[in-house]
Amino acid sequence: MENTALLKAIIENAIDGIITINEKGIIETINPSGCKLFEYEPGEVIGRNISMLMPEPDKHQHDGYLGQYHQTGQAHIIGIGREVMGLRKSGFEFPFRLGISEVQYSGRKIYTGFIHDISREKAAEEMLKNYASDLEEQVQERTFLLNDSVKALEDSKEKVSKSLEKEMELGQLKSRFVSMASHEFRTPLSAIQLSAILIEKYAGEDINPKISKHLAKIKTGVRNLTGILNDFLSLERLEAGEFKPVLSMFDLIKFSEEITEEMQLIAKENQQIVYQHTGTSAMVTMDKSLLKNAIVNLVSNAIKYSGENTFIEFNTEIDKSILTICIKDDGIGIPENDQKHLFEAFFRAHNTGTIAGTGLGLNIVTRYAGLMNGKVDFESKVNQGTSFTLTFPHNHE
Repeated sequence: MENTALLKAIIENAIDGIITINEKGIIETINPSGCKLFEYEPGEVIGRNISMLMPEPDKHQHDGYLGQYHQTGQAHIIGIGREVMGLRKSGFEFPFRLGISEVQYSGRKIYTGFIHDISREKAAEEMLKNYASDLEEQVQERTFLLNDSVKALEDSKEKVSKSLEKEMELGQLKSRFVSMASHEFRTPLSAIQLSAILIEKYAGEDINPKISKHLAKIKTGVRNLTGILNDFLSLERLEAGEFKPVLSMFDLIKFSEEITEEMQLIAKENQQIVYQHTGTSAMVTMDKSLLKNAIVNLVSNAIKYSGENTFIEFNTEIDKSILTICIKDDGIGIPENDQKHLFEAFFRAHNTGTIAGTGLGLNIVTRYAGLMNGKVDFESKVNQGTSFTLTFPHNHE
């Protein structure tokens, strides 16, 4: 008796629906979860054919399925289980996973159905499918936009290069470019970046690999275009004389460690940025923003032109009169014939291949350094790496 009471309590409190029928398909018992799923009271279904809980075509074919099983003994669902649709009292259809077991009891066969509602899972599946479909469309649209933007930027770069000898024409071109970049590029780039972030967030941990692949392409494209824009806009501001050093005293070690952490996030696989400071003093008086932009540019180049599984050295040193910052990599190096042109605007070494870049970064770095009375030196050999050194006058206090 105690075991019977325990079994009854388990069935009555089960999360899934449990229904038993006889050999003719007549419902004999249904637990509370089953009643809740199908929106019936026990008295409304007990004694009636189980087909009342099925939508078409299963509704009219169920008895045939049952009869065929009795004649052939070949089970299509019993002991196997599958996903089917159920029909609620309200007429609403819902998906569930059905498992059926056959029991011999008191000389007759009893079939027990275990019903697990999978409405939420199916809804989530459908949502992911919709996300994937929408993403494919957005990827196509934004790929066209990115391609058009890249082409527009390349065309603009070529026009600017050819117009450098004509100051009046250059001024007009730069004004048009700044206006176009500010309004035509930054707004869609921000929208693309936000869309990629939201799609990744909504997809959750079980994100479809195809979605991840396209999201990575979008983010890479946005990052490359943003870098190109920043180079052009920085050049424009430098030409217009808008950069004025704003000096402040700060801790160079803390400042450099923060840059190292930021840049490590965008480093290639197993690339390690190693920072080290030499000297007893850490406080400097510089334009913090200009110095950071110069260092970030040099470290970005070291990341870009070095391979995976490499080290990038980032060293700072303060003595009585000089602040020295050195970034060294083991990358592709700079051909000797190209070194004399390295700091010219729009110049790129011949061994950069398909590596993305505008040829403006080092020109901007030298101008940032100049604004703070500093200079840039370098040493490089092909396939043996490059070392850039920034030096600034420093008053030891």
